[in-house]
Amino acid sequence: MAERIDQDGEEMDRLPPEEDDNDSDDEVDRLFELMHEGEEDEEEEEEEVEDEQPLDTESSESFELDTPAERSGHVAVIDRNTMYVWGGYKNAQNHRFFDLYLPRTEIWAYNIESGVWTKHIAGGNLHTSMSGSCGVCVDGVLYLFGGSYSLEAMATAPQGPHQGSFEFDESSSFGWDSPGRGWNNHVHILDLETSTWSQPITTGSRPLPRAAHACATVGNRGYVFGGRYKNYRLNDLYYIDLDTWVWHEMSVPQHGPVGRSWHSFTPVSADHIFLFGGFTTERETLSDAWLYYVSKNEWKPFKHSHTGRPRLWHTACSGPDGEVFVFGGCANNLLAQQRAAHSNELLIFNVQPKSLVRFCMEAVLQHRERLSQYWDCLPKHLFHSLKLRMTHVNTLGS
Repeated sequence: MAERIDQDGEEMDRLPPEEDDNDSDDEVDRLFELMHEGEEDEEEEEEEVEDEQPLDTESSESFELDTPAERSGHVAVIDRNTMYVWGGYKNAQNHRFFDLYLPRTEIWAYNIESGVWTKHIAGGNLHTSMSGSCGVCVDGVLYLFGGSYSLEAMATAPQGPHQGSFEFDESSSFGWDSPGRGWNNHVHILDLETSTWSQPITTGSRPLPRAAHACATVGNRGYVFGGRYKNYRLNDLYYIDLDTWVWHEMSVPQHGPVGRSWHSFTPVSADHIFLFGGFTTERETLSDAWLYYVSKNEWKPFKHSHTGRPRLWHTACSGPDGEVFVFGGCANNLLAQQRAAHSNELLIFNVQPKSLVRFCMEAVLQHRERLSQYWDCLPKHLFHSLKLRMTHVNTLGS
């Protein structure tokens, strides 16, 4: 299911190519406006930005750095004690409003224990740089789906019924030096041990090309929800079997979550995925939350205390006790003329029932004046946790 975007003269919600890729429309244009706010006439500036598109010129700038270049629209995953970063885009040095896709062969690895970045050069058959993709890591393998890349790159990217397809964004190409861009529905795999890309042959009911979508893994299934495609923000749900590479489309009820991009989709158990926030066709920033029940293929609204804190383009992670931690993002319409309301708030959603240990610790803290004299009898890790909770009171939990 999808929702049509009104054709009101601002057809390019341009945002960072990660989302721009999903939304090579007003979203990216507006983001670039915000990045160049020195000019007064915002309406003329937005029109100018819409006329200029990301360039797929990996070799036009030097990337010989000890740490990753600045970027947005990239993918980051954790495998054991290492975080891996790939893709995205940055501002090009020689083009005022243009984006520059980061090199497709570069994989940056951050060792969480030593705090050291290392660059790996990947081989294999990934043929283009992208932004606005989604990625997950399972057992030392990065699975990448969708995103946006330039029309020039399409010439080298495999197309076909088994590899996926590319859909050109007709509104993205203006001028001799603007190659335009579009969306894809390709699946790529990176073996993190060998730094080698490959592309599986997929079958089944494939999702439309898209960007600014969200994905999650539960067991051997990789789920994809929503995102931007042409003039639509989608509310469809698909999963791919990571063993057979067969795509399956799942029904979304009429009264389920609306179409959106820039949302989060976070697995919280073997049977639940938590959906929060995003940006609608009507340019509304959302604060709604939903639980998707995997075994039943059901959506249920999730009641919480953060309904007054809408978010798009945020991040979300699950915690050990069934919480979902949402950080940052934008709290208003990025495409509007006012300044973007970027947030540094941490929102905590208690999605799963609290454990018995958690209930006991909260009771001990509630009666700490009477019980603190007995804390020395506790195991060291529980004593340490209680001390931390005493000094860092969280007021944003739901």
